[in-house]
Amino acid sequence: MYEVIRLHPDAPAKPTLGARCNGCGVCCASEPCPLGIVASRRTTGACDALTWDGVGTRYRCGLVAEPAAHLPRPLAKIAPLLARAATRYISAGSGCDCDVTVLPSR
Repeated sequence: MYEVIRLHPDAPAKPTLGARCNGCGVCCASEPCPLGIVASRRTTGACDALTWDGVGTRYRCGLVAEPAAHLPRPLAKIAPLLARAATRYISAGSGCDCDVTVLPSR
């Protein structure tokens, strides 16, 4: 089965599984992590907290960078705590754990 995900044209290519994260955005564009489900209010599709960093030309997790902006209002009070949890859920620092196969666009 194929799924089309839309990414910024300047996004870096997806790294190989286990390689250092480069902000390609493929993982979060294909499905939200557990906290991304809270931010997106859905279990499938792109995470609403996936944000493009035009200066760094890479994607970033909005739940880590600006958690209060991506959380429902009642959770904004605990945004710093949830930012730490998001860092864990996105597996920050442990390498690419996204096994999605990326095909070139036609």
